Amino acid sequence: MDNVVTLIVLLLVVLFVVTVIARTIRIVPQATAVIVERLGRYSRTLDAGLHFLVPFIDKVRANVDLREQVVSFPPQTVITSDNLVVSIDTVIYYQPTDPKSATYEIANYIQAIEQLTVTTLRNVVGSLDLEQTLTSRDQINGQLRGVLDEATGRWGIRVNRVELKAIDPPASVQDSMEKQMRAERDRRAAILNAEGLKQSQILTAEGEKQSSILRAEGSAQAAILRAQGESRAITQVFDAIHRGDPDPKLLAYQYLQVLPQIARGDANKVWIVPSELNDALKGFGSMFSGRVDDTPSRGARADRGEHPGPGFEEPVLEDPAEALARARAEAAGASAAAEGATRQVGGDPLP
Repeated sequence: MDNVVTLIVLLLVVLFVVTVIARTIRIVPQATAVIVERLGRYSRTLDAGLHFLVPFIDKVRANVDLREQVVSFPPQTVITSDNLVVSIDTVIYYQPTDPKSATYEIANYIQAIEQLTVTTLRNVVGSLDLEQTLTSRDQINGQLRGVLDEATGRWGIRVNRVELKAIDPPASVQDSMEKQMRAERDRRAAILNAEGLKQSQILTAEGEKQSSILRAEGSAQAAILRAQGESRAITQVFDAIHRGDPDPKLLAYQYLQVLPQIARGDANKVWIVPSELNDALKGFGSMFSGRVDDTPSRGARADRGEHPGPGFEEPVLEDPAEALARARAEAAGASAAAEGATRQVGGDPLP
């Protein structure tokens, strides 16, 4: 029996010693503060590390987390200055800076921050209309942070940031805003389409203007070159006729060949015989009657060894290579003259 009592006593002593050691040694983690009271009064604040307490005299009142914390409050209904009810969600970032004040100055600083945020938010948003509320988040955040920081300073809490997570207007207001934005986008699209059509028409008109100018310049140059070519052809034919010295018989024969071309055409109902036809027929008839004109032809004079006379020289055949080179040079000169005439018509000074 004595052994049992002795064993119980030993167990109680061991238990007491363990309890004393547990109450004496205190290990505080990093970023944590421990509030210690001695006989019911504040004694000291334990930082991170190993600490020794007086057992049964010193008591741990609270463990305060010194890290920055975030708390999200449920949506709050707020009335704007234009009598619209909006729902606002807020997020608060705070950090305890004075563990003693956070423990003794207020019972529950989380609930206190929430209620202070709600009242301040209603005061701030109540002075703004819906459009200002939706577009002035930074202003609202700044005002909330200023009020909360001032009030929570004596609680040992520092409010770092205040964010409005969501601002939800009523469903009818959201529908009206969507219709307004849709109408605004349609208006901008119509303006952009009109601007694009305007630019397209301007560019098209400019292109048609430039093409018309180029076509007119090309037509003018072509007409000038065509006229110069026809003039040169007529001159060469006229010179060839004079150099060939044709007799009246050849001219009468050519005249008779041209007459059917004059009368050709479906619209010709009446054919007027020119007065020169009688002379041509006389000359053509003299060819068949064997009557010879008093003026000998160029071929007859040549057979008799006579000179054709002054002003009429025998035609000289030109070398084809030289004729081709001369024709190219004359064509280049005609093109340069046409360009000069075109610039003069357009108002540019001639080179």
